[in-house]
Amino acid sequence: MHELGIIVHISKTLEEIAKENNLTEIGAVTLEVGEVSGIVMEYLVDCWDYFKKEKELLKNSELKAEIIPGVTFCEDCRQTYETVTYGKECPYCKSGHTFLVQGNECNIKEIEAC
Repeated sequence: MHELGIIVHISKTLEEIAKENNLTEIGAVTLEVGEVSGIVMEYLVDCWDYFKKEKELLKNSELKAEIIPGVTFCEDCRQTYETVTYGKECPYCKSGHTFLVQGNECNIKEIEAC
């Protein structure tokens, strides 16, 4: 379960930001999570709920998420398409010369202070 490692990393980042901005409590954190990142949102939320009990800064916080759709680019026909629907093979020209443009990320988008 790599979701716990993600939460630990996010927590460390939040602690640094809180220190830089003299924050004593965070109300909510909004993440951008890629559709094909491999992150299981249910596990991520469970880890957050467990971990925030250990951190005074996060004790009353809420974790929010926005899903970033997976988009793949075809190098042969130069088209983009939905990764989840079509996978690695381009639906336009059937080429396998493709790469993921977006949908694998996990970013802190917004932090709400109390």
